[in-house]
Amino acid sequence: MLSAESLRLIDREIAKYPADQKQSAVMAALRIAQQEKSWLAAETIEEVAGYLSMPPMAVYEVATFYNMYNLKPLGKHKITVCTNLPCALSGGQEAAEYLKEKLGVDFNETTADGKFTLVEGECMGACGDAPVLLHNNHKMCCRMTRVEIDRLIEELSK
Repeated sequence: MLSAESLRLIDREIAKYPADQKQSAVMAALRIAQQEKSWLAAETIEEVAGYLSMPPMAVYEVATFYNMYNLKPLGKHKITVCTNLPCALSGGQEAAEYLKEKLGVDFNETTADGKFTLVEGECMGACGDAPVLLHNNHKMCCRMTRVEIDRLIEELSK
């Protein structure tokens, strides 16, 4: 069950739309649910669907279309690396390989200690700041050299 606080936040998102359009808040509701639960279990998706008066499959379709929704438990720190062409040409591939080596995992894997999950991401709209990483879908990290990656991993490991 989602907390009263999460439901209050979802209600605030629903209020942004006409009363008969509350399903328009589905992406925000999934984000809020994921922030509370850290991932979206089938039961959580069903709860969001019920709260928004939507078929569970419609909510599941949204959750599976966008890569910012976690449909399985991940590490405490999800690091998404942009490897689309502009980032790849500006060091994105090298940053990804360095992270794989440093963390000892491949894409879509979690470190043994449960701290880090490494994900390959799509364009984050910051091509001029490549290579770009996204931490837990919220903090964009730009121009990520090996030194900057080391600094980030050290900071998140504390």
